[in-house]
Amino acid sequence: MNPADLAASYDTIAKQWLEPFLETNGMRQHEHALKFRPPGGFALDAGCGCNGRFIRLLESHGYEVEGLDLSSQMITLARARNPNVTFHHADVCEWQPARQYDFITAWDSIWHVPLDRNESVLRKLCGALAPGGVFIWTTGGLDAPDEKRDSAMGPPVYYSVLGIPKTLLILAEAGCVCRHLEYDQLPEKHVFLIAQKA
Repeated sequence: MNPADLAASYDTIAKQWLEPFLETNGMRQHEHALKFRPPGGFALDAGCGCNGRFIRLLESHGYEVEGLDLSSQMITLARARNPNVTFHHADVCEWQPARQYDFITAWDSIWHVPLDRNESVLRKLCGALAPGGVFIWTTGGLDAPDEKRDSAMGPPVYYSVLGIPKTLLILAEAGCVCRHLEYDQLPEKHVFLIAQKA
C-alpha cells in the first residue's frame, strides 16, 4: 500500500480517533518513558493523529511539541484541537527533521511505513534524537520482518515490522540503548519500546 492510499484510508476514519475511550491509550507507557530524562525541551509526535493526548501530556512536562502526520484530515482535526502546536502534513519517509528532539513518540504509527522503508525511518528518528533524548514507539512483536494488510478498522490499512532482533540491532547501530521493551497487550503481539540516545 503506498502512502497516498494509506492517507486516504485514515482520512475516512479520522474522527474515530476523537472517541473519549482513547484518551488513556498509551498514556501509562508514555508516563514511564518520560521518567528517563528531565522534563522540558523539544518533542515530536510522529504519526500524531488528531487526538492530541500525547501532545498535551508532553506539554504538561514542559516540552515544546511538533506533530507530524500523513493524513490531511488528521492534521486538520489536530490543528483545531491544538492551535498553538506546529504540525507537519508529511510522509515520515520523506520528511526531514529541522532540529534534534529531546523526546519522540511514534505510537501505533510508523508500523504503517512500507517494509522497504521501515529501517530508514527508524534510523532517521533515532538520528533526530538529541543526546540523552528518549524515543517511544510501537511495533509488532515478531522475530523476523513481515508485512500485512487488513480492513479491521474499515478501510484497508497496511502494517510492516522489522522484527525484534533487527530492531534492537538498528537501535545499537544508531547510538541508542533500549531502556524498555514490553508486550503490553498479550496475547496480541503489540510491543512498545523505549530507547535513549547515548
